[in-house]
Order: sequence, then C-alpha cells, then structure tokens
Amino acid sequence: MPRRSATMLAATLLLIGLLCASVVMKVPYTEMSPGPTYNTLGVQEKTGEPVISITGHETYPTTGHLNMTTVQVTGANYQPSLVSAVVGWLRDDVLVVPHDNVYPKGQTDREAQQQNAEEFASSEDSAKTAALTQLGIPVGAQVIVASVAAGGPSEGKLHAGDRILAVDGTPVTTAAGVAEQVTKHKPGESTVFTVVPHGAADSDRSEVSITTVKAQGADRAIVGIVPGIDHTYPFKIDIGLQDVGGPSAGLMFALGIVDKLTPGDLTGGTFVAGTGTIADDGKVGPIGGIQMKLIAARNKGAQYFFTPADNCAEAVQGTPGGLTLVKVDTMADALKALDGIRSGQTSALAACPR
Repeated sequence: MPRRSATMLAATLLLIGLLCASVVMKVPYTEMSPGPTYNTLGVQEKTGEPVISITGHETYPTTGHLNMTTVQVTGANYQPSLVSAVVGWLRDDVLVVPHDNVYPKGQTDREAQQQNAEEFASSEDSAKTAALTQLGIPVGAQVIVASVAAGGPSEGKLHAGDRILAVDGTPVTTAAGVAEQVTKHKPGESTVFTVVPHGAADSDRSEVSITTVKAQGADRAIVGIVPGIDHTYPFKIDIGLQDVGGPSAGLMFALGIVDKLTPGDLTGGTFVAGTGTIADDGKVGPIGGIQMKLIAARNKGAQYFFTPADNCAEAVQGTPGGLTLVKVDTMADALKALDGIRSGQTSALAACPR
C-alpha cells in the first residue's frame, strides 16, 4: 500500500476512534433545560384543585397569570457524554454546567430531592408570611426543633416539630436564643428544654434534660439539634403543587396570595411570570437557571418577567424576544410594577439595565 494511502487510512481510523470515544466518554457536567410553569392564580392540571387555596378568610376573583417558573435538571447520577455536552453548549435552550455546581460532591438523587422539598416548604412559609405582613395581617411565630442530628445527645428525646418554650427556664423566642442558652454550658453539662411535643396542646408541655457535647472543631457545647421558626397564621393557606422543589417560587406564591386576598385584580388580565426567593420581610433573592426560566416563560406566553435584581446582569444576556424584564428587589417593588402594568403605565417599570 502506498505510504500516502496508509497515512490517510490511519488518520481516518484515528478519527473514527476519537468519535466513538467521544460518544461513550462521560464528562462531569449537569444539563438544565426549561421546565413547566404554573399559574399561582390557576388550578393544577392533574387534580383541578387551586394552586393556592385559602379558607377562613374572604377571597376575591382573579384573572390573568402570575406564573412561577421552573428548570428541569438531570439527576445527580447522570453524566452526559462528551458529544451530548458539546451539543448542549451549542443550544440556546440547554445550559451545561459543572456537576458540582448543582450537586455537592457525594450528594445522591434522594438527598437532592429531600433538600429541594425542604427548600420548597420553607419558601411556602416565607411566601405566606411576606404576603400577610404586606397586607398588615398579624403572623405568629414559635421556636421549634427543625431537625435532630442522628446519634446526637437529643436523639430520642427531642423530635422535629417539637415546640421549644424555654431553655434552662429562660423563655426563647428565636432560634439564636436557643443556641445562646445552650452555649452557656460547658460540654458534658446538662441543659433542660421545656417543650411541647409536635401536634400536642400547650398543656402537654414537659421538661427534657439533655447532656451537652463538644461541637466538632469548636470549643462550645451543643445538643445536636437545629432550631427553627414555625409561623402560625390566623387562617389556612394551602399551596398544592406536587413534584416541584427548591426555593425560587417564593415571590410568585406571595403575589398570588395577595391577589386572592385583596379586591380588584393585580394583573389586569396580563400574563406575568417571574422567579425569586422571598424572605419573611419581603426581600427578593436571586436564583439559579434564570436563562432557562426566561425561555420557559416566553414559550408559555408571558409578556413580563419579574427578575430578582441580583439576576439582572445574567438575565439580560439571554432574554427571549417578546419578553420584558422587570427588576424587583422587594415584594413592594413587584406590587408597584403590577400596578403599572395594570394601569398601562409600563414606561415607569424598573428595567434590568443592559
């Protein structure tokens, strides 16, 4: 065989080998794509039940859309091939990011799902609190045991959901107050919690003695729990979405609650979508996957997209045509923007700077 032909054959075989390797070679990346959107003023497709239902308080008719947006993410155990990752990088509707940016090292699918469920539950609570606070409706708060460390000194003595009334006889009203009382002890000393078991009446309070231990890597006493705050509301608010996780729907849930509890119509029949975490005081926080959420909103028919202020720089780089970004830093900003949209004064909307 002539040398030139042999060289070309060898090069061709090498190329074929490299292409085959790229198809089977796995790379440590995760793929994101636009997920479904849900109208917080509407009903669930599977059950026909309202996304937000309120009982024990007068509600009012609503129109239009206040859609929360989601992102679909490949599982913790999935790794794309090199070819799949390259194709994803070339597409506008797929975001390819390092695996560890989404799933910390060692996190399983089950652990990720549990974390997302906890974050979603927390966002529901904050949305209710922010909405009622905005409307001047009193919200109660109580200190609870948020979680108990396996194998810790509190295991079997305290349980998630137990209300903490006092530590060593000192009433506590914040999670920080619990830690402050516990750390007054030295490791090995006993501390006494006054608690009401989860779901029990106030009269069922009891005192639980727990021996403190030394915190790992620190010279302070702990009892192996994470205290938290559980809010109480004067009427029932249920958010019924299934198979949705993470904290990023907080803002849109809060707006949906406000719309249902107030006369008139926040949207004026307009299709508004958005995203953002929300704190109890109404502060809106940034989220991940903003570009995929923008595409999801545009595909669903949204005209305006409420964007957390800290996501604006990223959002303006990939805004789909026909979608207007509205910068929001607080819930008050979002309500002001809705007033402008409803009244047609859109020139006054706070836009994400380009």
